[in-house]
Amino acid sequence: MLDSYLTISSVSEGLYREKGSRFISLACPVSSENEVKLHLLELKKKYYDARHHCYAYRLGVTGDLWRAVDDGEPSGSAGKPILGQLLSNNLTNVAVFVVRYFGGVKLGIPGLINAYRSAAADSIQNAEIIEKEDKAGFSLEFDYLAMNEVMKIIKDEHLEIVKQEFEMICHIELQVRRSSLEMFKNKFSKIEGVSI
Repeated sequence: MLDSYLTISSVSEGLYREKGSRFISLACPVSSENEVKLHLLELKKKYYDARHHCYAYRLGVTGDLWRAVDDGEPSGSAGKPILGQLLSNNLTNVAVFVVRYFGGVKLGIPGLINAYRSAAADSIQNAEIIEKEDKAGFSLEFDYLAMNEVMKIIKDEHLEIVKQEFEMICHIELQVRRSSLEMFKNKFSKIEGVSI
């Protein structure tokens, strides 16, 4: 099971020029289709006078959820070359947008494919590529008497505490690598008075 993936740390820009046309690209870290839509709306406001707003994205640890959009360009000449750059860099949870300002000279399909690929590649090249862990969360409820045993596992295993409340009934939310989720649930379930 995969429990890490490559993505980018923050938004980065790129540019490609061909025969008077400008291709402005933007690579954005995203975690949902809704985020992709919000970035697209912002882009359409900022570059309202551009002829095309093409994009592609991949989501999920394995990049299974993806889409490529040509936005009026000939089929497969814009979205697919952008998606190709995400695939060749093995990136996921990333959207790349390429905004085209038409320069008056038609580029033909091979020219468009090259332009969109080059613009996408430039924004990715300007990004900081990082590896992220695929994490899963779970919460524990236990009475105060189980505190020492619970905290010992958390400390020994260097687990990430997201939220904690200590009262008569204690509540802790944890995050772990998805691949080790069942193992940790099993460990905590052996402690008397702990519910997961």
